[in-house]
Amino acid sequence: MTLDEALADGGPAAVRRARAWLSRAVEPGTIDFWRFVDSGGPVDAVRRIRSGTAPERIRALVGARAEQDESLPDLRRAERCGARLVVPEDDEWPALALHALTVAVSEEPEDHGAQSDRTLAPVPPVALWVRGPARLDELVDRSVAVVGSRASTAYGDHVAGELGYQLGERGWTVVSGGAYGIDAAAHRGALAAAAPTLAVLACGVDRPYPAAHGALFHRIAETGLLVSEWPPGCAPLRHRFLVRNRLIAALTRGTVVVEAAARSGAQATAKRARRLGRGLLVVPGPVTSAMSVGCHELLRDAEAGATLVTSAAQVIEAVGGIGTDLADPPERPTFPRDGLSDVATRVLDACPVRHGVGPERLAAIAGCDVLEVLRVLPALELADLVQWTATGWRLTPPGRAGEAGEDDRAPGREDG
Repeated sequence: MTLDEALADGGPAAVRRARAWLSRAVEPGTIDFWRFVDSGGPVDAVRRIRSGTAPERIRALVGARAEQDESLPDLRRAERCGARLVVPEDDEWPALALHALTVAVSEEPEDHGAQSDRTLAPVPPVALWVRGPARLDELVDRSVAVVGSRASTAYGDHVAGELGYQLGERGWTVVSGGAYGIDAAAHRGALAAAAPTLAVLACGVDRPYPAAHGALFHRIAETGLLVSEWPPGCAPLRHRFLVRNRLIAALTRGTVVVEAAARSGAQATAKRARRLGRGLLVVPGPVTSAMSVGCHELLRDAEAGATLVTSAAQVIEAVGGIGTDLADPPERPTFPRDGLSDVATRVLDACPVRHGVGPERLAAIAGCDVLEVLRVLPALELADLVQWTATGWRLTPPGRAGEAGEDDRAPGREDG
């Protein structure tokens, strides 16, 4: 069935065929084109473009593609690789997540000369090609983007992998771009936790890029999703990576930047997340690392509103439900000295290391009454902090005391 015949029906099949055609007609991210499709609907948009009655600006954007029709072959290629086309008219469409793009694009001026560059414009997709068994709307409902440098360090790979694993373990979806470095580490971390993960591609979902990640993409597609705005078979052109970054930011509740150089795509994704009202979370790195310069600049930028995070629990606290996804406070070591009164602390500090002394000597050094010394010594002995000797009281020797060691003792003193 030709495209014109399919459109004549006007039903759900016609809408899907029209959006399949539109996904190849103009590169995603074009504000005027999205507004044209949104105003009259996809079927009417395709009819007007192919009949030559669309506005001149739209005809110029489509160009020679107006006479071409790859929509049916695209749908068949998608079916052969286990993919499908998800459109805004479907229940599976992540309308709530993508609404932020609709709000943001409404703020763009009508004059296309004054609009944001296409690679940066906050434009909703006209359709999404999806490969994998999971439902798109359910997978992105509780999701976090983990992004960073392709030339990552061992530190960055470790942090990204741990975040991916811990987020997946807690029921959160890790979203990234499937690239080398931080992206791949985050995806693999989630897969290690037997959790679904989502990769937003800058090419067709049937075309793994980079090619070395073919096995990784296959694993992602087994339980999670591969998502792209471009039809099957489309090549990973350079500008497409910049365009797809807005989807990574929009589909998630927040973006975690693990490593980023002074100029990086991760920083661009981070800034889009902030524009869309999403959480911007940043992992600090060594101040000597060139791969953490971008992270530290985001943290120093007061207008960016970035939050420093060091664990998945802190990430979830920042993007999760208010009062329900709180992170536990960091564990701190405890010692027998903790909770001692001021008098007990002074008496303990007054005790010598080797030779025992009497309560009177301890009172003189600690600056308190002998009765106060006698009152706290039994408790200190029960805590194994002091011991009685033939000559009096002294600190319990190292190895027996419940303390961290001699570092807690009063400096520069052997005996009282």
